[in-house]
Amino acid sequence: MKKIVIATKNPGKLREMKKIFEGLPVEILSLQNFGDLPDAVEDGATFEENARIKAIFFREKIGLACLADDSGLEVDALGGMPGIHSARFSGFHADDETNNRKLVEELKKIGVEESSADYRCALHFADIDGTEISTEGKVDGIIKLIPKGSNGFGYDPYFYINEFKTMAELTPEEKDAISHRGAALKKFVSKLKERLP
Repeated sequence: MKKIVIATKNPGKLREMKKIFEGLPVEILSLQNFGDLPDAVEDGATFEENARIKAIFFREKIGLACLADDSGLEVDALGGMPGIHSARFSGFHADDETNNRKLVEELKKIGVEESSADYRCALHFADIDGTEISTEGKVDGIIKLIPKGSNGFGYDPYFYINEFKTMAELTPEEKDAISHRGAALKKFVSKLKERLP
């Protein structure tokens, strides 16, 4: 059975990503399985570059195939911010609450109550034989200042998939069906299946 390490320490992200592999002849591990590992230096200019940096870094550290993602929110009214800085938008010790607070502050600063936005996800897989696979997913929505819902994580309570409903109001199954990460994962799994026995 092929072992694949999902290169994340984010439990919400891990939960979302693990589900797609059910029924495949793979054993899914996470960085949690390998003790105290250093962080990859994500100094790429795009989601794609950062996902690749992470996948290769952890493949070298662990010696197993690694799947990494880099994803984030791009808000049109903020010129595409927070973009690749989504996870640390409010600073080095950022969390969902402080990031969302900063998002709201930045929009209020420019007098905007809602803005078109998208969630983007880039996945990169680095296998021990040198094979690499990249996929992407994207979902369009609207950022509003009023949060709704308690599911999901990150910016989900502020990300409206239509005028009335946020990503945080979806069940995990509904979110997987439409999310940026879900789209990227489905593309990845169909490519991975071609390589599995």
